[in-house]
Amino acid sequence: MRIVVTGALGHIGSRLIRELAVAWPGAEVVMVDNLATERYASLFNLPDGCHYEFVEADVLTTDLIALFSGADAVVHLAALTNGARHDLHAQMERVNVDGTGRVARACAAMGIGLLFPSTTSVYGVPDGIVTENCAEADLRPQSPYAEWKLRSEDLLRSLGRDEGLRFVILRMGTIFGPSIGMRFHTAVNQFCWRAVAGQPLEVWTTASHQFRPYLDLTDAVRAMIFMLRRGQYDGRVYNVLTLNATVTHVVDVLRTYVRDLRITYVDSSLMNDLSYCVDDERFTRLGFEVRGSLVRGIGDTVAMLTGSRTWDAASR
Repeated sequence: MRIVVTGALGHIGSRLIRELAVAWPGAEVVMVDNLATERYASLFNLPDGCHYEFVEADVLTTDLIALFSGADAVVHLAALTNGARHDLHAQMERVNVDGTGRVARACAAMGIGLLFPSTTSVYGVPDGIVTENCAEADLRPQSPYAEWKLRSEDLLRSLGRDEGLRFVILRMGTIFGPSIGMRFHTAVNQFCWRAVAGQPLEVWTTASHQFRPYLDLTDAVRAMIFMLRRGQYDGRVYNVLTLNATVTHVVDVLRTYVRDLRITYVDSSLMNDLSYCVDDERFTRLGFEVRGSLVRGIGDTVAMLTGSRTWDAASR
């Protein structure tokens, strides 16, 4: 088995490349990253179970045909996600849309299966439960990043029709939980960081009881390995999440680990009218079982940040 992982040193990738050693002992894992975020530590203490090869490369410029040669599958994690940096939106769009297009066309040309992680933030229903079969009007991306993901999904479908691309799309909930290459820009992880640092948590006044989908990193990695094992590149979209939860629920769990939490409520009109749950039945019907939880994900993150108990980053 030869698996190429783009964006391999990031939050998800740094955990995935380690778990692949457990899933496929002896496999070849090609780790592709442009090192723009300098996450060198993600390469430290890799397990012995795989044959690892690191390639410093940018998906926008490198020869992907040569890079993917001999691969059985490509997991495309290379992306820029910080939508708050408006000054970088043009660059982010190129990476997230054009980069995905280059990866997908290379996979199509070589007949390689492509696993593409998208986001449940492509949904924009005001309430209720949303599925992969929702009306087009319910696909209202909540950020530029989600908009680029949705455009990339459409591109993959087009390449599937016109060039025979074999692919599958996993729309993932907001990731939480630790890895050696983790970031702290998403809701739960940022809350953990601020709480441990003694900083107040900023919560939108109207958002505290609104539901959103969240995904434990443990489940995210397991879901990708699950689909790689099945070799299921059926061109379909699958929602992947650990739970739907409110900010209040997240804060209540965090308070069990950091008791002196301070919360600052702020007014924001953004997404004030959205409170919805995402349905993942299509994915669980394949046989996937959720094992993560807010309790474990938050507990492990706080433990990593405080050293309050052992958290073995090398094994994650």
